[in-house]
Amino acid sequence: MKTLVVGASGFVGGHLVRRLVADGVPLRAGIHRNRGGLPAGIDVIENVDLEGSFDWRSAIAGCDAVVHLGARVHVMRESSANALDVYRRVNVDGTLCLARQAAAAGVRRFVFLSSVKVCGESTALDAPFVETATPHPQDPYGLSKLEAERGLFELGSASGMQVVVLRPPLIYGPGVRANFLSMMRWLRRGIPLPLGSIENRRSLIGVGNMVDLICACLRHPAAAGEVFMASDGEDLSTSELLKRLAAALDTKARLLPIPAALLEGAAALAGQRALAQRLCLSLCVDSRKVRKMLDWQPPFSVNEELHRTARAFLGSSDTSQAG
Repeated sequence: MKTLVVGASGFVGGHLVRRLVADGVPLRAGIHRNRGGLPAGIDVIENVDLEGSFDWRSAIAGCDAVVHLGARVHVMRESSANALDVYRRVNVDGTLCLARQAAAAGVRRFVFLSSVKVCGESTALDAPFVETATPHPQDPYGLSKLEAERGLFELGSASGMQVVVLRPPLIYGPGVRANFLSMMRWLRRGIPLPLGSIENRRSLIGVGNMVDLICACLRHPAAAGEVFMASDGEDLSTSELLKRLAAALDTKARLLPIPAALLEGAAALAGQRALAQRLCLSLCVDSRKVRKMLDWQPPFSVNEELHRTARAFLGSSDTSQAG
């Protein structure tokens, strides 16, 4: 199927485009600004507007499928006074603008990258999020993703376009930014981290596994109309993640055994409550549904994905940048 990838120059998008090119899938890449890192010779639509008034007809023309990765991403310290309106313009209005034009053009399948944050921010150790969990988003980003999901399924029911929604947790891999990049910098510099007593569980998904799952959702008949949780299949505590990541970086994690309650209290005083919760609380997903329905297994283990991430980091300029 000829596929339009929206958000093709982003973290996941760049990896997906390279995979589709390697697989011989005809594609078109929609990008907002920078096309750096995209393979040469592919059909690129530049300056796409992810808000709700863009004319997508030329980008969609001739496409059988759309993968929508473009979004206003979650920001730890949101500064906008009307944050929900800002997120909605991109994540809801922009998504549905694209989807309506895709349906009108006869696109058969629309794969949407949502987020586990539509379900909430944390889970009990023995109660991972499943697809049927009642959504409970805690911030404007999660709420906007949930509203986009609902709008897409309404449109799919009315038009016949097959909608597939993926809800991943944190995605990591070569080129990862934000907090995961900061962790690699801390570990590489040997900075002592007060995370040795954290006994939580967090689901993750490596970008290689994420891309493979998106490809499965593009081609498998059973994916139509479904919501899927996504993960590597091995949940790690924060301390275990740091130890494995340090090993991949050929260093040692210097973890101090500070009680989680003390750490969270200190973080709250420093205005870093949200970051501390991400490091200390559990957030697990149950991805058995997608494995069973699509007969899908992650092609890479957690350790393989961590080593790929570490190799890319060590070969980049990020090792010398400030954290």
